[in-house]
Amino acid sequence: MNDTASTATLEGDDLETWSSLATVLEWLPAALDAQLTNDAELTHFEYGILYALDAAEGSTLRMSTLAGYANSSLSRLSRAVSRLERRGWVSRSPDPSDGRTTLATLTDDGSAAVDSATPGHAALVHQLVLDRLTAAQKRQLRDICGRIQKGIREEGGWRT
Repeated sequence: MNDTASTATLEGDDLETWSSLATVLEWLPAALDAQLTNDAELTHFEYGILYALDAAEGSTLRMSTLAGYANSSLSRLSRAVSRLERRGWVSRSPDPSDGRTTLATLTDDGSAAVDSATPGHAALVHQLVLDRLTAAQKRQLRDICGRIQKGIREEGGWRT
């Protein structure tokens, strides 16, 4: 493990690497939000909720599971799901196996909404990220992101 004193500053290659990543972390969410808001009247966060529900068995997940996928508080998630409910895209109900938890379920209209939003979102992801990388670089990026994720939280992120 590195000595704390030797890692207490950012300079040289470390600063260049960090600056590059920090810039992507700032710019990419705004670009994704802008496209989804313009094309589908959704934020990237809301799209992620719909996408996760669409991919889930029975199009249903516990709210706590969704919050974990989104790295979100239950409060923030609940507000977003309320917006999606008002649009008729998600419904909530008590979990019949555990009345203390709430389930979120994608409606047919919600499935249509995510199906409609996905092509434009996927095209932008390709344009901004994937098409700029070779197959080897994509594997490297996936591995690098996985290592960083484990440094932040051991259980890892959402998987398809």
